[in-house]
Amino acid sequence: MAVTETQQILNQLFATKSHGYIQMKSSRRTLLKAFLLGLAAPFLNRLPAHSQQSQDFANKDTATTTPAANPTAAENQKDGTKDWQLTNPARKREIEGYASLTSVNRGSQIKLFVNTKEPNYTIEIFRMGWYEGAGARRMSDPITQTGIRQPLPIEDKASGLIECNWNEPYILEIPNNPNDPTDWASGVYLAKLTADKSGKQSYIIFVVRDDKRKSDILFQSSVTTFQAYNNWGGKSLYRWNSKSKQAYKVSFNRPYAVSPNPAAAYGVGAGEFLTNIQPYRRVSSAGWEYNMVRWLEREGYDVTYATNIDTHFNSRLLPAHKVFLSVGHDEYWSWEMRQNVESARDKGVSLGFFSSNTCFWQIRFEPSRITRDLNRTIVGYKEMIAKDPFIRNGDPKTNVRATTLWRYQPVNRPEDAFIGVMYETFQVDADLVIDNAPEWLLAGTNLNKGDRLPGLLGYEVDRMFGNAPKNTIRLCHSPYSHENGTRYADMTAYTTDSGALVFATGSMQWSWGLDDYNAPDLRSSRLTPAAEQMTRNVLAQMQVKTQT
Repeated sequence: MAVTETQQILNQLFATKSHGYIQMKSSRRTLLKAFLLGLAAPFLNRLPAHSQQSQDFANKDTATTTPAANPTAAENQKDGTKDWQLTNPARKREIEGYASLTSVNRGSQIKLFVNTKEPNYTIEIFRMGWYEGAGARRMSDPITQTGIRQPLPIEDKASGLIECNWNEPYILEIPNNPNDPTDWASGVYLAKLTADKSGKQSYIIFVVRDDKRKSDILFQSSVTTFQAYNNWGGKSLYRWNSKSKQAYKVSFNRPYAVSPNPAAAYGVGAGEFLTNIQPYRRVSSAGWEYNMVRWLEREGYDVTYATNIDTHFNSRLLPAHKVFLSVGHDEYWSWEMRQNVESARDKGVSLGFFSSNTCFWQIRFEPSRITRDLNRTIVGYKEMIAKDPFIRNGDPKTNVRATTLWRYQPVNRPEDAFIGVMYETFQVDADLVIDNAPEWLLAGTNLNKGDRLPGLLGYEVDRMFGNAPKNTIRLCHSPYSHENGTRYADMTAYTTDSGALVFATGSMQWSWGLDDYNAPDLRSSRLTPAAEQMTRNVLAQMQVKTQT
C-alpha cells in the first residue's frame, strides 16, 4: 500500500479519537481495512485503562470479557496495588541491596543481595506498569529472610572502583509459561526490601525480558546512566558527588545510592527509574522513565523491556521489534550499543529518542573483578582520558573505543549523525515551541507553528549541530534563556532508506507531559494532552514506516 493511502486511513482513525477513546464514527470499511493492514492495533490496544475491570485476567469469564489486544494490555487488566511504594525510606542505608543482573529472561534466575543489621527482613516483588493507576502489580507474597551484615566493599585505589562481594543472596526464579506471556510478563520490576524492626525500606531494580516475544515496541531502561551517577560507597564517574577524585570505573555489584534530595528518598535503590540522583537544588529530582512506562501501558501498547546492557551485547535483540525507545537520560553508550542500534535502524527498526544528552559519553565494559561475570563494570575515563590505555597505545583500531565524548577525537562520531540532535545545555526548564512539524505529527492536536508545550523543555536539551542526515526535519525550535542570552533547542525527525523513522524530542522532560508521577512532590504538573497525541502520532507513524 502506498504511504499516502496508509496515512489517509490513519488520519481518519485519528479524527475519530478523543481523550484516548475510539469513538465509533469511522465507517466499518475504513476500520476493517486498517485492521487488516495492522494499523488499527495501536488504537485498539489503547482502549482506556480506567474502564478495564480489575479482576485477574486469567480468571475472567471469556464469554463476557473482551480479550486484550496484546500481552501487555492483558497484563494491565490484572489487579494492581499501591503497596509497592516506600513509606519509610532507608535514608541512612538501614537496608539496601543489588541484583546480580540488570535484566533476566523469563525462565531464568536472578540473585538478590541484601545488607541489613536487623535480624529479619522481607522481600516483595512488584511489576511496574499502569494497573488502573495503582502503578504496579504484586508478584509475590512477602518473602521473609534472615538479615545479614555484608562485608565492606572492596575499593581499587587507582581506578576508584568500588565493588561488593556479598553473600547468601535470595535466588529468584522467574517462571516461563510458554502459553501465557503475562505470567511474569516482560517489564521493569522492583524488589521492595523492608527491615523487620525499624520498618525501613528500599528497592532493588531489575528488568524481566521476554527474548522469544516479538513485541511492537522495545523499551530500553538506561541503567548505564543510573550507574554512572551512582555514588554508593563514595565514588561515581562524577567529581561533584565522589569523595576525593572521581572514579573511572564503577560496578553494578553495589546498591543504588539515595538521592541527594531528601524529598526524593522514596526512590532509593531504583537508580533513576522513579527519581533521579542529579545535583540537589540544581535540577528537579523527578525521574522520567517510569512516567513513560505508565503511559505506554495505560494506552495498551504492545511493549517489552530490556536494559542497555542487553542493547550492548545482544545484536539480535532490536531487529525482533518494530520500534526502539530511549527515554529520559540515556547518556552513556558503548561502541557496541551504538553499532547495534544503528544496524537495527538500517534494517527498518524505528528509533524513538524521547530523551536528551543521549549517547554523550562513550564507555566500555569489563567483567566483575570479583565474580568475573561479564558487563558488570563500566569503564569511563572521561576527563582523565589521558590515562585510558586505548589512547596511550596509539593503535587506531582501539583509539576509536576511547572513553571520551563521542563527538571528540579520536572517536569523532557526533551523536547527531544518527539521532538528529545532540546535547548543548544543562539546567533548562522552558517550553517546547512548534516549528516545521508535518501534518502527521500534529494530527488531532490543534497545534500550529509557534504554539507552545509548557514546561516540556529541559533539564538538559539538544539542538541540531549540522551532522544530521540530509532529510532531517526540525519539528520544534524552542528558545530558552542562557547566560543573559538566548539559545534554541530542537526536536527532529528523519527517515531512512530502510523505512525507519528516527524521532528525537531533544528534551528529557517530554514524558512529564504524558504522566504526572512525581507531581507535585518533586515538580509541578506538566500534563499536556497535545504531547500525548503527538506521542501517539509518532508511534503510529513509526509502525507505518516499518510496514511500508
